[in-house]
Amino acid sequence: MNHNISILLCYLLLSFSVSAQLNFDTSNSFSHPLLTTMDSLVNSGKYKRITSILVAKGGDVLFEKYYNGNDMTSKHNTRSGTKTIATFLTGIAIDKGFINSEKDKIFTYLQHKLPVKNPDKRKENITIEDLLTMSSVLECDDSNHFSRGQEERMYFIEDWTQFLLDLPIRSYPFGPKPKSQPYGRAFAYASAKAAAVAEIVESAIGMKADKFLKENLFKPLKISNYTLHYTPMNILNTAGGSEYRSRDFLKLIQLCLNKGKWEGKQIISSNWIKKASTPKANARENVDYGYFLWINDFGADKKFYSYYMSGNGGNKMVAIPELELTVVITTTNYNNRNAHGYTNELMNNYIVPAMMN
Repeated sequence: MNHNISILLCYLLLSFSVSAQLNFDTSNSFSHPLLTTMDSLVNSGKYKRITSILVAKGGDVLFEKYYNGNDMTSKHNTRSGTKTIATFLTGIAIDKGFINSEKDKIFTYLQHKLPVKNPDKRKENITIEDLLTMSSVLECDDSNHFSRGQEERMYFIEDWTQFLLDLPIRSYPFGPKPKSQPYGRAFAYASAKAAAVAEIVESAIGMKADKFLKENLFKPLKISNYTLHYTPMNILNTAGGSEYRSRDFLKLIQLCLNKGKWEGKQIISSNWIKKASTPKANARENVDYGYFLWINDFGADKKFYSYYMSGNGGNKMVAIPELELTVVITTTNYNNRNAHGYTNELMNNYIVPAMMN
């Protein structure tokens, strides 16, 4: 074979590898004492209701285990873990020119929701980014049961987006105002904000959000077995809840690690992935927030910058760029105050240390 052709073929193969289509043929090909110990502890029930753990490094799936009656075909409800679907939808809509920018005002796309209750000029300046970062001026906080926008109140309203837009402007009685906080934003986690993004995208693209998602994300990633959840208005529920197989969750977070590229094709722009995974608001001490992605460090003796999808029960889909590592941990440990502590411990004490070499 011509030497130059050989070099070209090697380059193409390398490029394909770097794009990191996940290699499931390597599943459980890696042995490490820490992973063996972790597997035994999960099987013993020490870490309650874990349903799957998948670990990939450099695109090679090295650990793939299922627990508590689950297997490769099981679909998992990771609750708010699927809020990040709204991030993917928004990025693709921007890439395709349906939305100019995340800086666009939300009422550019929600004119059909006017007029709103509690009218205020400041509502007119709310941007898509304000929703993506959980930092809009609307009084909407799931962690506060006194909040008018608390998610349990939303579920009794048919139109979730209208519920959000009708809320009054929030005050800041117990903390500094946004301009005095890190990144100039005041974080308040609320499912209503994530749910509204799907309707914004739907209005912008002129088609159903789920169809757009299937064509532009699921199809190229070969995600075909899932159960989507919808709002009472039949809009894709990006507040959370849709169910996917663990391998497909791994594809979604691997796509982020690949900077939006899959099998040599740019599915989402690398610039959008960078924005989404860069701190935009401070959620709490040592934990930041991007665009429906949590950001903090994982590890024991040495810690690594990580970003991840996360949901009730300790569900996590994690990317650690420095280690070329992606991790999926699914659980049904809902509403247990220790749930995230369990999966944090799995990350910090077992998975990250085992993958450092």
